[in-house]
Amino acid sequence: MSFTSTLLAWYAEHGRHDLLWRQTTDPYRIWISEIILQQTRVSQGQQYYERFVERFPTVADLAQASEDEVLRLWQGLGYYSRARNLHAAAKQIMEGGGAFPTNYTDVRALKGVGPYTAAAICAFAYGQPHAVVDGNVYRVLARYFGITTPIDGTAGKKEFAQLADSLLARTAPADYNSAIMDFGALQCTPASPHCEQCPLCESCQAYHQRLINDLPMKSKRTAVSERHFLYLLIHDAEHLLLERRPAGDIWQGLYQPLLIEYQAPATEQTMLDDIHKVLHNCEGAVIQSPAFRFRHILTHRILHLTCYAIHCPTLPVIPSLQPVPFCQLDAYAMPRAILTAIEQLGVGQD
Repeated sequence: MSFTSTLLAWYAEHGRHDLLWRQTTDPYRIWISEIILQQTRVSQGQQYYERFVERFPTVADLAQASEDEVLRLWQGLGYYSRARNLHAAAKQIMEGGGAFPTNYTDVRALKGVGPYTAAAICAFAYGQPHAVVDGNVYRVLARYFGITTPIDGTAGKKEFAQLADSLLARTAPADYNSAIMDFGALQCTPASPHCEQCPLCESCQAYHQRLINDLPMKSKRTAVSERHFLYLLIHDAEHLLLERRPAGDIWQGLYQPLLIEYQAPATEQTMLDDIHKVLHNCEGAVIQSPAFRFRHILTHRILHLTCYAIHCPTLPVIPSLQPVPFCQLDAYAMPRAILTAIEQLGVGQD
């Protein structure tokens, strides 16, 4: 059998046919699922998908929501620009008349929609012959055909896109795209792929040339930066002071306690001195000890967080910070790291 026929046969037996977004041709729901699944495991993404389409069953419902509500529902998924782009694109659709685009060019024009997502929507919703190319597809094709062109360069992206298109089952684009993505996710995995049980093993170039661990190739690695955050969870008996994070940085638009950032690791004494400067007009303030310290890893960033809970009988007035009642914290979208700190320090849990 050919590469394509073998994949389709494998998918018929082993594919993840029970995924909710594979049981619909609604372009809106397929769009939501594809955006959620970027940088997110399927097991985690399915829970968010169900909540999201329950709260926003149509593109009109999403467009009418506030950004805060959208971010709050997205909380914990990370890469929050995805949620902001979804919200903006929903408004874009409504401004264009409210009908979801039905061709690749118009779908691609939606904010936050790249070539992969546009191809997926058009194939899964409309049965149009567009091949998807994601991390799983790169890996399967690079290994099977023994392609050493780096996938992060212009030449590589073009080569893989053309190859994927040439292999596409044009009468069954949805099944083929699902098949190759599932094959990469379940069979031809990044580490320890199941080569001995692989139906493509006999003709796989990487397997025969012992290049499984080398393909696909990348030409460059993004440097990892480290940042050092001191968070002050300043609260009274009923409120926690929060501010909204600015644009142009991680966690844009989400809420956080007072932040002091250092360019390098700071000593505990330096941090305590800075805390006292913030609290100089706050009589009776109690700094809970010890601080909660942990690392939080993002793509290409490592955050070193030190978090102090500080009880003030009367909350200080600090520009940009607002008192939020403990009972309303769930309405404020916060990074997972901040939620962890709040929980570990027991703020608002008395």
